[in-house]
Amino acid sequence: MRRGAELSSPSLPTSAATAAAAGRGRSDWNTLTRLFPYLWEYKWRAIAALLFMVGAKLANVGVPFLLKHLVDAMDVKAGDPKAVLVVPVALLFGYGLLRLSTSLFTELRELVFSKATQGATRSIALQTFRHLHALSLRFHLERQTGGMTRDIERGVRGIESLISYSLYSIVPTLIEVALVLTILAVKFDVWFAWITIAALVVYIVFTVSITEWRTKFRREANEHDSAAHTRAVDSLLNYETVKYFNNEEFEARRYDESLDRYRRSRIKAQTTLSMLNIGQQLIIAISLVAMLYRATLGVVEGRMTLGDLVMINAYMIQLYIPLNFLGVLYREIKQSLTDLDKMFVLMEKEREVADQPGATGLPQGAADWTVRFEHVNFAYEGDRQILHDVSFEIPSGRTVAVVGPSGSGKSTLARLLYRFYDVGIPGRPTVETGRITIAGRDVREVTQSSVRQAIGIVPQDTVLFNDTVEYNIAYGRPGSTRAQVEEAARAARIHAFIESTPKGYQTMVGERGLKLSGGEKQRVAIARTLLKDPPIVIFDEATSALDSANERAIQAELRTAAQNKTTLVIAHRLSTVVDAHEILVMEAGRIIERGTHQQLLARAGRYADMWALQQSAEGEKFSEVIGM
Repeated sequence: MRRGAELSSPSLPTSAATAAAAGRGRSDWNTLTRLFPYLWEYKWRAIAALLFMVGAKLANVGVPFLLKHLVDAMDVKAGDPKAVLVVPVALLFGYGLLRLSTSLFTELRELVFSKATQGATRSIALQTFRHLHALSLRFHLERQTGGMTRDIERGVRGIESLISYSLYSIVPTLIEVALVLTILAVKFDVWFAWITIAALVVYIVFTVSITEWRTKFRREANEHDSAAHTRAVDSLLNYETVKYFNNEEFEARRYDESLDRYRRSRIKAQTTLSMLNIGQQLIIAISLVAMLYRATLGVVEGRMTLGDLVMINAYMIQLYIPLNFLGVLYREIKQSLTDLDKMFVLMEKEREVADQPGATGLPQGAADWTVRFEHVNFAYEGDRQILHDVSFEIPSGRTVAVVGPSGSGKSTLARLLYRFYDVGIPGRPTVETGRITIAGRDVREVTQSSVRQAIGIVPQDTVLFNDTVEYNIAYGRPGSTRAQVEEAARAARIHAFIESTPKGYQTMVGERGLKLSGGEKQRVAIARTLLKDPPIVIFDEATSALDSANERAIQAELRTAAQNKTTLVIAHRLSTVVDAHEILVMEAGRIIERGTHQQLLARAGRYADMWALQQSAEGEKFSEVIGM
């Protein structure tokens, strides 16, 4: 049974080396201190549970004591009806009542405290979930999804295990040990208590020492477990890429390598567990023999009754059972503390982008939604600057387009406007950071929620939830009616397609929307943004996955949707931005040209070259199609 507990115990999550190091550096007491406030919200239930626990142990300790008197009461003269019928029957009734009381108090304890356990678990899991959403984009770009979800899963499970093992096992055992030692020392000679104490001390020291030694094998096994899980999740998420390159066997070999390392580590862990179990049984066996030998001598010498021998044996059996599991309980509590601490490490991950104390929201219903980039310098990493002194303005209700080659910093503008990052260069505080303002307010001085509420985006790479088409469109404004969803779908020219499917708006889009084509996904994203109806709109290659016919139709809808909105258009195809009020040409993080489409063509600069190149390429493509 102990082996089963060992194999099914929560695993130590180690999805990130830095998080693992942080977890090992923190003491178990610090982890318990973090957990305590969540449980203290249910302090009255905790106090009631402790009272029921003490009542259960008092009843449990009373059972051998009553059993002693029952055995002694049977030593009566033959033919004495009073002794046979009255005394033993009363004792038997009391014996059964104590047994029932033990179970009753135990169940009442678990019933009363279950709300506290589940409440604390829910609060911590929800807080972790919210904190992960509050972390910066940098953290989520660097994370390993499989390992991180494993951390949260184990942490939540660790709370229940920790409370169960400590409150329902360790603490009751300590109370029972204290009561038994007191009874042995007071009723019999003190050597019974000393033998029990010595056995407990040796047992605990041996268990803790061996468990601490073998923790490294458990940690190693769990690291390989997380690595295998992460590889499996990553490979399955990239199913199509695996198929494209015919790398099923390559992925299987990589996964098998992780599984093999996990297998070897688990074998080491099981070997050391067997050593621990043998040592524990040896200590318990020696202590039992010593106790029963001394009790037997007492009976022979007439200092003790047969009932005393039965009582001591019963007490030893009652102590033996929890002692037999003490090693497992200690390991599980240590494991639960480690798992819980891993989740606390995630919760303590600092937010790279955080609201200032007392930050207020952007004004609701403002008339002027002008966006300004003022001398913005930015780098994701300190040694590679992305934006260099970028300044431009998007007047309220106007459209500004940004064009340029890949890597010029166009999409970074959208990320900064959304405040996924703050302007500046890591490690170079002396560089002027500049600022970004919306409606005259620096985005760093207002709440992130209000900034993102005011902006809608159609991204280049659309990722959908594994849910229905209706859910994904309605995600732009949760709580929208079906009529509003359909209106947005019509505007995005996808309503007819949705209606043509067997399940209509209840069609599942699959993992990341992979059941839809690129163009269909992009039109769902457009509908989602149209439904949100924000005052500021970003189109980041919004029609890149559409064919020419649909692109022209959608462009007309986007122009309609952008009317009276502050709009930033990021594009590679210049034909999609010819109607913009101003076009910015970026290269290597700098704005090298700006003006209207006609002004830039007349200048015969970089934009004119790009336009000529794209027109020539489209002409050649058209000729090829005609030739076919």
